[in-house]
Amino acid sequence: MQNKTPYTIAIIGGGAAGLMASITAAKEGASVHLYEQNRAPAKKILASGNGRCNISNARLSTVDYFGEKPEFTDFCLKNFTFDQLQKFCKSIGLFLNVLEDGRAYPLSNEAKSVALSFESYAKSCGVQLFTEQTITRVEKKEATFCLHSAQNVSKEYDRVLIATGSEAAPQLGGSAQGYVIAESFGHSIVPTYPALVQLHLDSSIHEKISGAKQEAEVTLYLNGKKEQAVKGDILFTKYGISGFAILDISQKASEALLSCQRVTIGLDLLPLYDRQALSTQLLSLSQSLGTYPMATLLSGLLSIKIANALLEDAKIAPQTLAKELSIKMAKQIVSKIKDWRFEVKDTHGFKHAEVSGGGVSTAEVNEKTMESLKCKGLYFAGEVLDIVGRRGGYNFHFAWASGYLAAKEMSRA
Repeated sequence: MQNKTPYTIAIIGGGAAGLMASITAAKEGASVHLYEQNRAPAKKILASGNGRCNISNARLSTVDYFGEKPEFTDFCLKNFTFDQLQKFCKSIGLFLNVLEDGRAYPLSNEAKSVALSFESYAKSCGVQLFTEQTITRVEKKEATFCLHSAQNVSKEYDRVLIATGSEAAPQLGGSAQGYVIAESFGHSIVPTYPALVQLHLDSSIHEKISGAKQEAEVTLYLNGKKEQAVKGDILFTKYGISGFAILDISQKASEALLSCQRVTIGLDLLPLYDRQALSTQLLSLSQSLGTYPMATLLSGLLSIKIANALLEDAKIAPQTLAKELSIKMAKQIVSKIKDWRFEVKDTHGFKHAEVSGGGVSTAEVNEKTMESLKCKGLYFAGEVLDIVGRRGGYNFHFAWASGYLAAKEMSRA
């Protein structure tokens, strides 16, 4: 491939943003070196979506992103759309399956397809991949940058892209190294926190019903004020609570915990029933099935584990006979079923988080080029920036899009 520019480009991080950037820059004619600390690139891609990789979402919008400046994503999303990503993927032999809700997966239903396609194509474009290389320091020398690795390798480049990701999933290589490098160039780091993560509850109830799963509506309260409500599955665990509905509220919950707000969740275990209908149904059953223990009566609505714990929390003995159910007791039970409150005391941490909130301040980065406003020739892409998306492929798409945008600018003469 004939070079169109004289630029040598270093990309630090072989995840989604780094791979897309390396391919784009190489196709533009730049000489590209991609540095990855793991033995192979795309480790987080391989682990995502339970090995399926929710690569993007066909219904992209700025409202699906959070950070101090979520509107930072607007230009990026408009200039690398889902259709553009799908067309690109098809060009490298990667076909997508788009679900009704907009989530997109590789047609093979295997994350391996995504990792293999991107790595293979990057190499075919002339990208030189350096694995097991941890870049510890980047310094500016007049018009060039010098990269220093923990493996005592030093090389100079015209332009540098930091696509190191975040502290999420350290077992897959997640770290704060990108923030350290950014700070060395005068960048501000918005405090980071785990997102798309399970929550720890200030209760002992969850330990008794660990393993119990339920479709529910989860409402998040911050300092007593309703903040968000989502429907989906929940899973009680030994440490607290998990499930897709919990992941969906976890970004706001985690960010609030970081600022020492009081975080509470309310669980509606039967969102299809209103309170009056449920209360009437319970009172009716208590008469026709009067010899049943209350826990047994509820087992037709909830798992027996949850039924026992809920009754105990409502101060009603599970072995209480159904015929003893009073209107007051019925209201107590229904109140718990429809709005079971738990205080959230912590998240399950970066190790279990899919992504991280916070990062390099987007106020210090050009939203149209991804170039640092502090240092010419230095760029950022992906999760290292203070942008975090909802669950459903949004974080991956921002990584692809920001990597593409940065590479286009970096390789421009």
